[in-house]
Amino acid sequence: MRVLALGGAGAVAREATRDLCQHGSIFREIVIADIDPAKAERLARDIGDPRLRVVPLDVRDEEALVRLIRGFDVVMNGLPFAYDVLVTRACVEAGVSGVDLAFDEAQFELDEAARSKNMVFIPGVGATPGTTNVMAAYAARSMDQVESVEIAFAAFRCLAPSPGLLRTTLWEFNPEEPERAMVYWEDGAWHPAPPFSGEKRVRFHEQIGEQTVYYVPHDEARTMPRSFPGLRRAAVRGCFPPHVMRAMRALYEMGALSSTPVPLDGGTYPAIDLVARLLAALPASRENPVWAYGLVVEVSGRRNGRPHTMVLRNRHPPQEVWGGEAAYYRNIGVPLSIGVQMIARGEISVRGVVPPERAIPPERFFEELARRGIEILTE
Repeated sequence: MRVLALGGAGAVAREATRDLCQHGSIFREIVIADIDPAKAERLARDIGDPRLRVVPLDVRDEEALVRLIRGFDVVMNGLPFAYDVLVTRACVEAGVSGVDLAFDEAQFELDEAARSKNMVFIPGVGATPGTTNVMAAYAARSMDQVESVEIAFAAFRCLAPSPGLLRTTLWEFNPEEPERAMVYWEDGAWHPAPPFSGEKRVRFHEQIGEQTVYYVPHDEARTMPRSFPGLRRAAVRGCFPPHVMRAMRALYEMGALSSTPVPLDGGTYPAIDLVARLLAALPASRENPVWAYGLVVEVSGRRNGRPHTMVLRNRHPPQEVWGGEAAYYRNIGVPLSIGVQMIARGEISVRGVVPPERAIPPERFFEELARRGIEILTE
């Protein structure tokens, strides 16, 4: 079988590509398609797997993308979320199954077309969304009725490890993002929530400890009401390291994370764009004492007519074992790789464009995570 890794040399996707090489014995060829083939070639040389090949590709050329995809058995999309719909559409056109790291509601509009091609595309197979969705599905199986899903994450990384991840951080604290109108689901309706609201203390694994998390407009909450009929509440709260949270709060309170145009040197620019350029250039934005990823999922409902709650937590090797930054990135890239491999091995039977909680068998997914050192613990 042949797998296509779109953007497979990126900050997150390189860990997925490494995992494909280490665990993906089902693949006879692993192709990295990237707009920067030199960077991809460096990664390929570093990994040293003879199955690796690099092809240059500008993913914005959708016709070329479809032609390329048609030569593969499965696609692993590690590109920024701005390309999710484009890649999903190209996979459906080519009739080739795939996975990516984030969600866009427009992806699910391709569900019927994907089913007609007898293929599956699973959006959001990273840490959060991704592992958290599967954690929720595992807990739901123990209940007759799921009533609430509360997800918390602690993404311990530096502020600007890459342009895309810096933009992700700023997006989560921009009060003017349209997604802020639909942050959490409760009693049959979506509710808005401003940045730094919904404060809650959550205990993560020992590398992170107890942290304060806040409402974020994350993808998991969007699909849970459809996946679990009768769900009363779904919410995601999150945080970054304390020094990043302090910086984001100060910028938010100053209005610097707004999209409002600001006059500067004879031009006008959205404040958040100016902040992004400044932060990307500051050396301090790439400093971080602890690299780790913490996930906690609490699912409540009823079992045998009685109230029942299950809490799931992740745990992974520390940065001293996994090698600094990898202690963050592997928690995102490894699930992406596992999702691709499960599709290739025929372990995912659903068809269409389907979220992780309805597509991925939890037990097998957790087994594969454990093989890589990522544990899912239940309480």
